Parts: sequence; structure tokens; C-alpha cells
Amino acid sequence: MVGYYSELAVRSLRRNVVLTTLMVVAVGVGIGVCMTALTTLRAMSGNPIPDKSAQLFVPHINAWDPARGKPGTSDSQFSYRDAMALMKAHRGVRQAAMYQVILNVKTLSGRLEQAHGRATFADFFPMFGVPFRSGAPWGAKQDDDRDNVVVLSSKLADRLFPHIEPVGRIVTLTGRDYRVVGVIRPWILTPRFYDLSDADQFAFGETEDFFLPFPTAITRQIIPRNYTSCMEEDRQWVEWEGRLTSGCYWVQFWVQLPTAAQVRDFNTFLQGYAIEQQRLGFYHYPPRVRMLDVMDWLAFNHVSDGSVRVNMMIATGLLVVCLVNAVGLMLAKFASKAAELGVRRALGASRVDLLVQCFFETVIVGLLSAALGLALTSAGLWGVRSLRGVAQDSAFGHLYRLDAQMALIVLALAVAATVLTGVYPALRAVRMQPAWQLKIQ
Repeated sequence: MVGYYSELAVRSLRRNVVLTTLMVVAVGVGIGVCMTALTTLRAMSGNPIPDKSAQLFVPHINAWDPARGKPGTSDSQFSYRDAMALMKAHRGVRQAAMYQVILNVKTLSGRLEQAHGRATFADFFPMFGVPFRSGAPWGAKQDDDRDNVVVLSSKLADRLFPHIEPVGRIVTLTGRDYRVVGVIRPWILTPRFYDLSDADQFAFGETEDFFLPFPTAITRQIIPRNYTSCMEEDRQWVEWEGRLTSGCYWVQFWVQLPTAAQVRDFNTFLQGYAIEQQRLGFYHYPPRVRMLDVMDWLAFNHVSDGSVRVNMMIATGLLVVCLVNAVGLMLAKFASKAAELGVRRALGASRVDLLVQCFFETVIVGLLSAALGLALTSAGLWGVRSLRGVAQDSAFGHLYRLDAQMALIVLALAVAATVLTGVYPALRAVRMQPAWQLKIQ
């Protein structure tokens, strides 16, 4: 039965190749554009660390003037004084203060190139599940001793030490020597949620080139490269010591709290700490405290690019227009085969039989549209990668790849869309009386 109806459908579609092609193109183009936008949106708004997203928190103390309204991302950072107080309290299973740095690295040719790095604590690596290719992260003792150690990304390690093992070797960063203790494998977090001080620039960037101990960076007075935010009364610092003692916000802080009881305990501690800081005169307005886990943090910072959502809405509108056009083409298609349907009805075929015949035609059109949609989606993602200068094999390139799950969605959407657009034309075609159909012909 399936073979019989499939053969009828293929014959019918081949009878009018132009109309069939227009239907396939109408649905395929809409599917391709829509799925290109959907693939990008899904990748840029997903859960970057699903196994820990409910355990990792950004403590948030808002002591800004309430008249300023909702604080921005930079205002969700901490002053050095506050960050060190939270580190010393050690209320979480793991915790890490951190900030961005940019240092010059000396390459094999002797040239100096800028490398983007992060000053942080040893807990950063197990807390965020950083995978290591060789070696290991430094430990708490290296933090306490302010050791000159560094962890390299595989990308930088391969540039500095091609064909040799980097662990144990010395790398020079802005005139200072550091001993390599580990090399991480290519590590992808989408978005890179642990630092949203400049979400537009860094949220979807690649992993840092290197990591070094936070206390070492402070001792060597390595200037932070993330945004620094100060209240008017804190804008008086000029020297490094002033930065450390002022209330300016420039340090990020994350804590791992696996249980609800630990979250409540940390929140209580944070509220008590904020009240005490206000009493001591460090906060000039009543502090407002909250705890944000990973997904709340992303929502708070509106990380998903607004333009991506707009493009998704436009693509969806285009798909609707294409499907409306497909309905019109289906009407023309089934109207052109009125005589065939009339003859079949006159020979005893039921309306259900004719509906099944029309259904098989729409399914075949859907499969052809899915093939075109997959090709257009792949081409669209390639175009987005090219426009943004992203290599397909880079850490950022996976955002714009069509995986098996999305391919199945394309297939299902194309078939479902064509079947739905064919319902009304099919019902209209089979409801006409066979005598009228034959008489018209």
C-alpha cells in the first residue's frame, strides 16, 4: 500500500515539475533561514554547565544609590576588600576571586605578543570543571606562597612549545618568568558565564590563553583589564594601593554551594557582612543582597544577543510567508489534478483514499524541502561564521554547526509544515463531487 501511494505521488509530482519545484523551494527556503537563526539562538542561550549550574553562585551586594536604578554587570563585581573578605570566610565548598589580565608573551621568534589571561585561585579549575591535557592546576599552597606558576591553554602552549611537553618549562610574561604547571585541553563554555564584565565582547569568546594565581598578580601589581566601576567618593585612587583599599568594583567572585542549606547559610552570612560594612562606613546606602546561580546570572545580564532574537523573529515571519505561499501552490497543484481525482472517485475510491494519496504527495514534498533546508541551513551557518571571522574548528565555531539533533528538527519541521499546508488544499480537492470534476474536464 505504501509503495502504491508513493508511486502515485511521485508520478503526480513529476507531471508538473515547475510547480513541484516551487513548492519545495518555498518551504525549503523558509526552513533553512528559520533553522539558521534557531541554531544560533539555541547555542547562545543554552545552559553552559548543566551539571553544576544550580550549584555555582555569584554573590551580589548592591550598595549603589537607589536613585541610579538597576545596576549593570560591572556593578555586580566586588571591591578587592570585599572579595578578600569572602575568600577568607571560606563559606563555600569552593570559591574563587578573579579578574582579567593582558600580558605580553615572548614567542619562539623573540617577538612580544599580547596574551589574554585570568588571575584566579586554585579552586577555579575544579569548580568549573576545567579539563587538563597535561600537568595539573596549582594548589592552595601556591596561592598562599604567591608562587610564579602558570596554566596555559593548549593553543598558547602549542605556539610556545611546539612538539615538546610544556609542563615544567618557563614562560615569560611581561618580563617575568613563570613555571608551567599544567596545560588545559580546548575548553568550551557557551556562554563564558564566569566573566560577564563586558558581555558583548567576552561572553562568547575563546578560553583565556593563560591562568595565574590571584595573589601573585596582586603582588606584581598586574592591572585588571575588565571594567572598573567606582562611586564618586571612591574615584580618588591613583596608585595600586589605592585600588586595593578603595570601594571600586573590579573583582569577580564565584562560589560553589551544592546544597540548599549551604546556599541559605551563605546568604545569611552575606547579609550580615553587608550590614557590618555599612555600619563601618564602607557602604553609603542600605545594601541589597542576592544570590544568583548560573542561569539567573545569565538572565540578569541579558547575555543572549538581542539581535539574534530579532533575527529569529524575522526568520519565523519569513517561514510563515513561505508556508502561506506553499498553501497557494498546493491549491494550484491539487486543482490541476481534479480530473485524476474525479476518475478515481468514479471508479470507487473513497475520500479517505484520495486524502491518503494527497498526504503522500505532501510528505515527499516535505522530504525534498528538508533536504533543501538542510543545505541552506549549512550554507547559512557557514555564512555567519565567515561574517564573524570564526573558524569552524575553533572553540567558538561550534556555535554555528548543524548537529544531528538540529538536523532531525529540520526534517520533522519540513515534513510537518508541508503536511499542514496540504491539509486545506487536499480537503478542498476531495470534497468536490466526481460528476462535477468530470464535467468540468
